[in-house]
This record gives sequence, structure tokens and C-alpha cells, in this order.
Amino acid sequence: MHLFCNSVLSFSLLMASPLVRATVSNSFKDCSHFFYMQTPPAGFRGTSLRRICQKYADKLRYATLYDSSHRLPRYSAYIFKKSDGKRRIDTPWMYEPQLLSDDETGNMRALPLTADTPPLIEDSQAVLEDYTDAVEYRRGPLNPDLHQAEPDDKSSTYTLTNVVPLITDFLDTSWNPYLDTVRRRLNNFCHGKSFMVTGVTLSGAVIQRDNRERLAIPKHLWLAYCCPRFDRNSPYEVRFMFPSYGGYALNGQTGHSVVEVPLKTLESFLKSQTDIDSDMTLFYKGCVSENSFKKKRRDLTSVPV
Repeated sequence: MHLFCNSVLSFSLLMASPLVRATVSNSFKDCSHFFYMQTPPAGFRGTSLRRICQKYADKLRYATLYDSSHRLPRYSAYIFKKSDGKRRIDTPWMYEPQLLSDDETGNMRALPLTADTPPLIEDSQAVLEDYTDAVEYRRGPLNPDLHQAEPDDKSSTYTLTNVVPLITDFLDTSWNPYLDTVRRRLNNFCHGKSFMVTGVTLSGAVIQRDNRERLAIPKHLWLAYCCPRFDRNSPYEVRFMFPSYGGYALNGQTGHSVVEVPLKTLESFLKSQTDIDSDMTLFYKGCVSENSFKKKRRDLTSVPV
């Protein structure tokens, strides 16, 4: 259980804040470096999509496409950091002030230590109370702390704009082991940056609280990575999973293991879902291997004049 820090939130200032979207905008220009070739995924539909440059301790950490009408992230994009896979256990759950007020820093903030979350926060995003009676579900991060190395990068993943409600058994027996498999694969065989995108498809099902629809429940969870510079001498059983690969799974009770597939197969699967356009792309030009570029340059320089 994550402990809450003893930060104090001024309710009078919060309640007086205008409901504006501050630095949440229609582009990711301030945090485009989290995307391969600085190009965000395309083709995600929704009338209330907010692009958040997630900021913690005065530093941008990752990017999230947040669906405020369903109160969950559609995807989070981040750069994988070689990691020992350890999790943080002392980080308070946070909320995103950029979704509700003109915050001067844009830093995510710890949720207040009160029985009830202030209405302005609750109206703009998910809160901890939404999960209280949803006993089948647990908060599952899209950008997981085990894919980060530095303590502050790990802490930044504990915001409710980065998590979705996942069936507990699915999270423990399928998704978390898959995240660790990806971690070990990229630790060992990715020699440069690995650009990650993890997201959901929508099911139409919701979590209710006080007779109100609060959280959309994901139908599927999916992940894709792009590692342009990788070990060409890696074992055959992993070599074909570079420069890009992905996986998806049904967010169900039991027996729903992750299916690992090539990027194009994952994109085709996502295009078949109702909330994604037929021209959707996850990585610019499908993630191009830098290894092939280097080989072509060597071939050109070896051509006799």
C-alpha cells in the first residue's frame, strides 16, 4: 500500500481556481521527445482527449493522451530506462493539476489527505475513491515504474492519469510478468533508446460510484516498443522482435495471457476496435532500424569509384 505524504493542499485556493486546461493542450510539442521521431501515435478517436506532458519535480517524465470523459488514459508514451525491476513502495498517489487549474509549475501533486477529494479534482479525472468498492480491479500503470531506473522517474508513474482499472488476477498473472519480460529483453538487447507506447481499448463497461458512471473499464491492454539500435547478434528467438514488437491481452478474469505480435499485426488488431481509426499508426514509418542505415552507408562507401 502506498503511503500518503504529509503535503497540505489549500482547499480555498483550489476551489477558487478556474476550470481551465492550462498547459494541457492539443499537441505534445513540449514533450515530443518521448515519441519516436518526435511523432505521436495517430488515429485515436474521442471528443475529450487531453494531451498531457506529465511533469514531476520540475522535470518532464512522459506523455499521456488522457480521455477526460472516460477518466482514463488512452495511452502513455515513455522512454524505457534499463532497470533492475524494483518497484517504489513509498510514493503517494497523485493527481494532474493541469487538467483542472492554471497551475504555475505543471507538477503533478499528491492527492489530499481527506476523506473526500475536492470536486474540481473529481470532476476532471479519476480519484482513489473510484477504486474503493471496485474490488475486482486494481490500478494498473501504463508507464510502469519497473520500466524506469531513477527514483523520481519511478515516482512519476504514480499518478491516476497514468493508471487504468485492471482485473487483479490478469494484472498479477499475465500483464506484470509480460512487463518484466519486456524489461529483460530491452535491458539485454536494446543498445539505444527504446520508445514505448502502452494503451487500452474501450469496452463500454464502467465502474460506478454513488450511482454515477466514473471510470471506463479497458477491454484490452496493449504495449508496443521501438528500439532502432539493437544487438544484431542476439539469439534468434529475440532477434526477430527488433526493432519493434508489441503485445495485447483481454482485461479478463482468468486465462487471458498476453499475445506477442509484430507491430503491424498489433496495429491491425487495434484498427479493428471501435475507438480507433483505420489509419492509426503507433510509430513513425513503423520504426526503422538504425542498423540497416549503417549497413547501407558501409555498402555505399565500399563501392569502387
